[in-house]
Amino acid sequence: MSLIALVTGASSGFGRMIARDLAHAGHTAYASMRGTAGKNVQAVADNDAYAAQHGIDLHAIELDVQDEASIKAAVEAIIARHGRIDVLVQNAGHMVFGPSEAFAPEQLAQLYDVNVLGAQRVNRAVLPHMRERKQGLLVWISSSSVAGGVPPLLGPYFAAKAGMDALAVSYARELAPLGIETSIIVPGAFTSGTNHFAHAGSPGDRAVEQAYVASYPPQFSAHLLDALAATVPADADPASIGQAVADVVGMEHGTRPFRLVIDPASDGSEVSFAVIDRVRAEFLHRIDHADLLHPAR
Repeated sequence: MSLIALVTGASSGFGRMIARDLAHAGHTAYASMRGTAGKNVQAVADNDAYAAQHGIDLHAIELDVQDEASIKAAVEAIIARHGRIDVLVQNAGHMVFGPSEAFAPEQLAQLYDVNVLGAQRVNRAVLPHMRERKQGLLVWISSSSVAGGVPPLLGPYFAAKAGMDALAVSYARELAPLGIETSIIVPGAFTSGTNHFAHAGSPGDRAVEQAYVASYPPQFSAHLLDALAATVPADADPASIGQAVADVVGMEHGTRPFRLVIDPASDGSEVSFAVIDRVRAEFLHRIDHADLLHPAR
């Protein structure tokens, strides 16, 4: 069955791959991004050309996760055209790199706004339609850093991803009785093939940043990135994330995995998440709500 899917943060990286893989799987995919008439005009052109070349139902659409009016307009446009949104992929996010102390509180707030509050804004626009139909699928793109290895100089980003993951888990239990399903996809540290590190933000407090640089061993951050990259096998392909999402979307209702870790670097998150999710499941059994572990049919 062809589904209608909305993917946030799809101008590049995982989002673009996910939208294209969903369209290749026979679904109608909306690759949402901000600045379709400005900074991402080329991404829109590339998207349209790719769709035409491959004969797939792939569309770029304006959506800024920090702007409720933009979100509302995008969701209403999709609903007006198709009458529904079957799948929402919460992928939009932003990375920063540098000593945590050197980031102003306002920078952390901005990061949280994109990675967590942005997802909340989009949920509040899409979920009323899913709740009315008593069906739908939320796919969240998390991070292995939430439960696996945590290298330094990425603290604010990791904190935001942890917040997003916690929100996804809570939503899953609240939406299950309504027939709305959740899958959390957990990518590892793909250090190439995406724009995460290339587009990463930097600390606003340069004086503090330079104080850390002066205190660290020479080339500390460069060596750290090299060491991180060395944990990732040469054949690790970030395209596996898009394919994993397409595979999950293609599964029957009620059979989709709650969490799927795709971590070529094997940072330990797969083991940690298995324990964490089991503990949480056991607690639901204790309070006589094991029914919340699976979406109602």
